[in-house]
Amino acid sequence: MNALLDAGISQREAVQSIGASRATWNRWTKATSPPSPRSVGGGIQPHALNAQERRDVLTLCNSERFCNSAPRAIVATLLDEGRYLASASTVYRTLRAANQVHERRAVATHPARVKPELVATAPNTLWSWDVTKLPGPAKWTWFSLYLILDVFSRYIVDWTIATTESTAIAEALFREAAREQGIAPGQLHVHADGGAMMKAKSLALTFADLGISKSHSRPHVSNDNPYSEANFKTLKYRPEFPECFASIHAARIFMVDFVRWYNDEHRHSGLAFLTPADVHFGRAPEVLATRNACDAACVAAKSGSLPSRRAGDARAAEHGLHQQTD
Repeated sequence: MNALLDAGISQREAVQSIGASRATWNRWTKATSPPSPRSVGGGIQPHALNAQERRDVLTLCNSERFCNSAPRAIVATLLDEGRYLASASTVYRTLRAANQVHERRAVATHPARVKPELVATAPNTLWSWDVTKLPGPAKWTWFSLYLILDVFSRYIVDWTIATTESTAIAEALFREAAREQGIAPGQLHVHADGGAMMKAKSLALTFADLGISKSHSRPHVSNDNPYSEANFKTLKYRPEFPECFASIHAARIFMVDFVRWYNDEHRHSGLAFLTPADVHFGRAPEVLATRNACDAACVAAKSGSLPSRRAGDARAAEHGLHQQTD
């Protein structure tokens, strides 16, 4: 590896030639180099939370309202309500000190790979769709959930539940969604995996009639449709998701509540902790301005000056919204 670098080959090309990633090579390099001297300052930070404030943070994070929310989502929610308890990093440190920050499941790691990308620059320019199974009332019985997601805003555009997988159902769903969203010919691209129903000729003709272009995941690649898969994971990891649905009617009632929560209440980490509806309908600048004003007012109310990173949490969120499709 060092010989390749000395020969003038870039690090990216060199690590690709040995089947590794740049992160892996950097980790190997750091492991063999001696640690750099580090100065450790003593004393307590003047703006550190006291014992009572740390207990208040733990109580809030463990409350029924926020026990299933990420710290950054909690901070964003409180700012939207005009409250400031602590910065997201402080909440993480407090939870970590109480041994409440850790991965709940075993997560596999994979080497970095270069993937083709579809970039969405506005709502209703790129949709992702897929079908997942919902458990029925008896063993080996399932209901099929068809769901269309806007990639830019993560807004659930349309959905339906049926007892079978059918191309005709998908065609009707896309015609209804395109009509409701006012899709013009040539405006929209739809991405899906490589299932037989997704590649059906009748569905391709429907897309052609609506002026919609389409693409599919690469063969033998399971993560080329990540937004729909992430949405299904959010659905099935909700605390109220049942072990099974007594009927298709019960499944539809559950999805009505889930879609309302996901579109209008869920603070999405990929959207600077805005709701999908705020981004989809253009309310994001107004919400971010309100959040920044609340943050600035709370910082000004504190005695002395706070660290710049704490004062910039909400403003950094706006930058994150613009970077979501990179």
